Amino acid sequence: MLPITRSQVNRRQFLRSATAAVVAPMIVPRHVVAGSGQVAPSDRITLGAIGIGRMGGGHVRGFLKMPDVRILALCDVRQTTLERVKAAVDGQYGDPSCAAYGDFRELLARSEIDAVVIATGENWHPLVGIEAARRGKHMYCEKPLSTTLAEGLALRQAVQKSGVVFQFGTQQRSSHNYRHAAELIRNGYIGDVRTIMIGSAGGGKPNTIDPETLKEPPPGFDYDMWLGPAPYVPYSDVRVSLNAWLFIRDYGLGSLGGAWGIHDVDAAQFYLDADDTAPIEVEGRALYYQDIRDAPYSWTVEHKYANGITLIHTDLVTAKSRAPQFEFGNMASLVTGTKGWIWVNRQAMRTEPASLMETVIGPNEKRVIFSDDHKHNFLDAIRKGSPPISPLNAAVHAETVCQQADIAMRLQRKLRWDPRAERFVDDAQANRLLSRAIRAPWMYTL
Repeated sequence: MLPITRSQVNRRQFLRSATAAVVAPMIVPRHVVAGSGQVAPSDRITLGAIGIGRMGGGHVRGFLKMPDVRILALCDVRQTTLERVKAAVDGQYGDPSCAAYGDFRELLARSEIDAVVIATGENWHPLVGIEAARRGKHMYCEKPLSTTLAEGLALRQAVQKSGVVFQFGTQQRSSHNYRHAAELIRNGYIGDVRTIMIGSAGGGKPNTIDPETLKEPPPGFDYDMWLGPAPYVPYSDVRVSLNAWLFIRDYGLGSLGGAWGIHDVDAAQFYLDADDTAPIEVEGRALYYQDIRDAPYSWTVEHKYANGITLIHTDLVTAKSRAPQFEFGNMASLVTGTKGWIWVNRQAMRTEPASLMETVIGPNEKRVIFSDDHKHNFLDAIRKGSPPISPLNAAVHAETVCQQADIAMRLQRKLRWDPRAERFVDDAQANRLLSRAIRAPWMYTL
């Protein structure tokens, strides 16, 4: 399952003859140079970063602090971003050897790179990830997984075929609050779970953005590559701004999915130990922006699992109105069972009964993978061959839940889902919305 890439690559002729074989990175046993306090070069994991803007730049800064990682290459569609981040990497290492690329395929062709961080716009995640898998690169992939489920499934097939490590960027799993909540829930401390309510950003009166003014892209910005597989539309400063593109369906699901929602959707799946499945029913309603953005700004959607548990996902304003006793911050979960409840967000946790806060999970009880650092957990999975805390199936099924919600609200009817077939039941119109045509010459071979 390989992407057929663009034909306009004359300036990159070597890619045409690059081998299609998977190059497996060699990870040697960890050791430190005796007496030096430095990690030996042979033990460092070599890294490339693809998409180094807001989130990607943060990942670069994080990995730069790790002595057992060496960042060898960067890739971005903005030349100024490339130059700025390269200068920071070179300054940290004391030499100018970090390479800079405008095309991710050039970076992925570097056989000496073991792993990549993918933090592009989400419409790019599957194509970049498939090519990374084909090249044998382990990957830390930012959320969400894709803009359609079909593309996420294509990425899953490529990763499984290659055997590389995949870590999803839902870093809440590496926080104490969410791990402790998952262990309490899985071990029955609040009884049988009845509902999970999550509130994401959004809701209330929608913000406003300026009208589009069409013009030529600025120098040093590869707008065609920025669009990638998304449909062509003329350039405007507004369209490529963070306040707009995150909420345009060609590029993502807005706060419902990629911008915030998938974090606590993933958390709900984590609590229920449901990484390998998804709800079987979904229905909801939404209010949509009335400008170039077409993702919802306000929504309420209910998912039903096969075991009867209901997942209620709303925008933040609606969540606060339904549970005013809780501070939802930017996002939060409220899990209600037959014996109590757990409320958790990134900053805090509350329980009923309150004594659950001090509960110590025993050695013979159900435990989740311990991770208090999402990046280090990724590196450990590469070195040890151990499963990461946010694995590929978790990414696929969290994406499934978000896509279920989006499609049900657009069609304005209840839908049924077959978790094994990974399709809606007896609904051809809904199933057509699980995939999209992508812009030539980019394509997936499925």
